Formats: sequence, structure tokens, C-alpha cells
Amino acid sequence: MPKPAATTIAPAAALMLAACAPDEGPKAGGGALVGAVLGGIAGSAFGKGPGKVMVAATGAFLGTVIGHQVGRSLDRADRAYAARAVSQSLEHEPTGGATVWRNPDSGNQGTVTPARTYETPAGRYCREYQHTVTVGRQSETAYGTACRQPDGTWEIQSG
Repeated sequence: MPKPAATTIAPAAALMLAACAPDEGPKAGGGALVGAVLGGIAGSAFGKGPGKVMVAATGAFLGTVIGHQVGRSLDRADRAYAARAVSQSLEHEPTGGATVWRNPDSGNQGTVTPARTYETPAGRYCREYQHTVTVGRQSETAYGTACRQPDGTWEIQSG
């Protein structure tokens, strides 16, 4: 089956993650949707090769979850640090282990912690994880699930 394009992943991730968020009114929802689209586009532009879909999905994920508040302060470099941390954590950290990222220029930072690893009935390995992002003194935490693709990359499944 062909891999979905990054432009398909970003809106799909936005819709999945918007469904996970509490109802905070139209401004917060709109900010999350805009954050998801912009994060997905930025991630797509930044990513290269087979990891491009993961970077785009990570951008959409970060944009959705923190787009209405903290995400406005994340720049392209912040999203790149975060995407690398997500990939590193999913691939190498044991359950409960943390991968920390920090942009030395902006001071923004985050922590990615796998919460559970499991195999689906179809034989895919998936990991639930938590991603906390801190901008200034404000932190936001999101929860998600990613599954390993046949090419070894991780694809975000839900928020």
C-alpha cells in the first residue's frame, strides 16, 4: 500500500488530535487547526527523504496540541529539535525513559516519554507517548500513539 503524502497526514492528524482536545471554544479550536496545518506544512518543508512524513506529522501534532498558546512561540528550529526527539525517543527509549530537546537559541524545550509499547494483531509495533513542550514558563502536554512503518519510520496514529 502506498504511503500517504505529507499533505494528507497533516490534515488527518489535525482532525484526530482536535477530537482529543477538550472543547475550549472556537478560538482555541481554530488556533489548534491553524497550528496543525502550519505545523504540517513546516514539517513537510523541513523533512527530507523517508522521514519527511514523520517530520510533517510531528509538525501537525505539535501545531494542533499547542498551536493556540505555546505553539505560536515555536519556530522552525524548535519544531526540528522536537521532531528529532520524537523519532529518537520512539526508536531508542525504554518505556518511561525520556528524550529531552532544547533549542539553545530560543530556550524552548520539551520532553518525549514513551508510555507503552505493543504489537497490533496485524504485527505492527506501536508506542504510546507523552510530549511536553515548554515555552517560557508555560508547559503543555500532549499524548499520542505512533506505529512503525515498513520502512522503519514512525507514523502518528492518534492524539
